[in-house]
Amino acid sequence: MKELILRLYEESDKQWGYRNIHMELVEEYHMKINHKRVYRLCRELGIQSIIRRKRKYPNYNQYRLKEPETVAPNLLNRDFTVDKPNQKWVTDITTFQVGEEKVHLSAILDLFNNEIIAYEMSKSTETLFVVKTVYQAIQKEKDVQNVILHSDRGTQYTSKLYQDTLEAYEIKSSMSRPGNPYDNACIESFFSHLKTEAFYPYSVQNVEDLEVIIHKYIFKYNHKRRQRRLNRLSPVSFKQQQLAS
Repeated sequence: MKELILRLYEESDKQWGYRNIHMELVEEYHMKINHKRVYRLCRELGIQSIIRRKRKYPNYNQYRLKEPETVAPNLLNRDFTVDKPNQKWVTDITTFQVGEEKVHLSAILDLFNNEIIAYEMSKSTETLFVVKTVYQAIQKEKDVQNVILHSDRGTQYTSKLYQDTLEAYEIKSSMSRPGNPYDNACIESFFSHLKTEAFYPYSVQNVEDLEVIIHKYIFKYNHKRRQRRLNRLSPVSFKQQQLAS
């Protein structure tokens, strides 16, 4: 048992603690083992996740908000419950600092199964950057009529180009209220996982390495990373299971 636990820990790049290891033993190896026993064995082996999650939202009230071009109502209103794919999507942008360069990541997440259905990377935050992310999601999912796409009030999302794109495909625009980061907490949570598990623990030397890391992590997140909310399945496996039933 200790050999198996140690192997799982090493295969996770030392990111898994006893909870994830216990989940893998139960779901992948079909073992009937108490989480307290896994915790004890991990302590005996000196296993501890290298990740320390600390999420602190910035104080948005300290920034003066410019008058946006177009503000959509908050259709999502923190109701993250969904019973089928392509009902509610959330999107946002996060930034990575690599040396003197900045790389921006735009992503769209389907609240049905927490799957990242589209993402784009760019050194620029121009509006076309987020519009490309929307196009990618449309190409992948096809049936997007009446999808709610929720964002913050960033200039990319309030721009006429972005709003016209959503209108052309009959996607409903939704926006967070000013100074309320929790309105879009689900995509913020994904970005937090991405940075704490794939960026902060390692020394990223250049933009090319960062792009490889992000591609690899999003594939792993969608196809392999189990989530308790999804019956301990990965987002893609959960979606396949639900559609099959």
